[in-house]
Amino acid sequence: MKKRGTEVVRSLRHTVPYINTHRGKIFVIMLSGEAISHSNFYNIINDIGLIHSLGIRLVLVYGARPQIDSCMLEHNIKPIYHKFTRITDKKSLEIVKKAAGRLQLDITSLLSMSLNNTPLHGANINVVSGNFITAQPLGIDDGIDYCHGGKIRRIDDKAIKHQLDNNTIVLLGPVAVSVTGESFNLNSEEIAIQLAIKLKAEKMIGFCSEQGIIKNNGNTVSELFPKNAQLYIDKSNCLLETTRFLSGAIQACRSGVHRCHLISYQEDGALLQELFSRDGIGTQIVMESADQIRQATINDIGGILELIHPLEKQGILVRRSREQLEIEIDKFIIIKRDSLTIACVALYPFIDDDIGEMACLAVHPDYRNSSLGEILLQHVELQAYKKGLKKIFVLTTRSIHWFQERGFEPVGVECLPKSKKEMYNYKRRSKVLIKYLTNN
Repeated sequence: MKKRGTEVVRSLRHTVPYINTHRGKIFVIMLSGEAISHSNFYNIINDIGLIHSLGIRLVLVYGARPQIDSCMLEHNIKPIYHKFTRITDKKSLEIVKKAAGRLQLDITSLLSMSLNNTPLHGANINVVSGNFITAQPLGIDDGIDYCHGGKIRRIDDKAIKHQLDNNTIVLLGPVAVSVTGESFNLNSEEIAIQLAIKLKAEKMIGFCSEQGIIKNNGNTVSELFPKNAQLYIDKSNCLLETTRFLSGAIQACRSGVHRCHLISYQEDGALLQELFSRDGIGTQIVMESADQIRQATINDIGGILELIHPLEKQGILVRRSREQLEIEIDKFIIIKRDSLTIACVALYPFIDDDIGEMACLAVHPDYRNSSLGEILLQHVELQAYKKGLKKIFVLTTRSIHWFQERGFEPVGVECLPKSKKEMYNYKRRSKVLIKYLTNN
């Protein structure tokens, strides 16, 4: 029972910063027809209701591709596509309207009851759908008439934001009306992309059958920059649903959407794991890395102390007081993921001796198997070289082999700078290792 209680406490401590960070932000969530037809969709709706209750402002965009195809099959109508876009003639349009309308009612119904089996039972979720999007025809391409296939002409972002300000979930489907009163079938991915850009959304979230982008070894690619995402598209070995999302994510990120997430609709709780844990579970496309490597400031002292205190208790690091850290904060480099300091290191230069001390290297327990230590070492070496230093040294009691594997050589205490040699703690008996810097 004690262990279970500890896990609950730890989980809450990890989650609360994300709740605070996400509150009040706009998320655009893309619900593909495949996700809606999957048995896990009920759990996805429950999770959507949960994150809405946490103060996140939600716009849901749903697709209906498989539902429309199935309905057309029932009516002996063969779906026709041109450049992956449906040709929507008059008969097809009626089926599109029927399938999309049914999904709108089904999703609204599920959202209305989504919190029944949670601690938030009784909470009221308002869902609104409306003519927030004005359509126009796609027209003719390569001699092919898309008929009632359409695209976005205008988005009434003020009206959508008004609904979001009233704590309402906005639900939009693939059918929109033009200024002439005609109905058009729009691409749901395009709707989500343009909404995310127009609303200046914090995130755009999409679902696919796999857990994001999968490497050849079966592991998930946790983070991609737009140019790398384009490489995955160019390889053409991604599923069509994944390719569509990646194309949209590239456009959205380059237009100001901070992060685009791709997760599996098959795994229960994937949405919550992606949004409320440091590492997530799927793939996110971002303009810059979630890990921020920078010089520490006075505001980072609390995070550094929290990181190094357990290592000080174990005797791995020499104890540093808050006062000492305040004086020496300009010597520290940190890596932050979201609001958490996950790694730190310090460089103390001895200019007269052309040498620097790399000290206080600490990595959060959850990231011990990552490459953060090497990343910090590279930053220290670069800083030391820029300062004109020719070598760096470390004092360590536990990580001797780690440093040796990275080019450090054991030396005697007599190799330390004079002022450091005078402070050497012979009771602690730390090993001294030195690395010579090269310009590469």
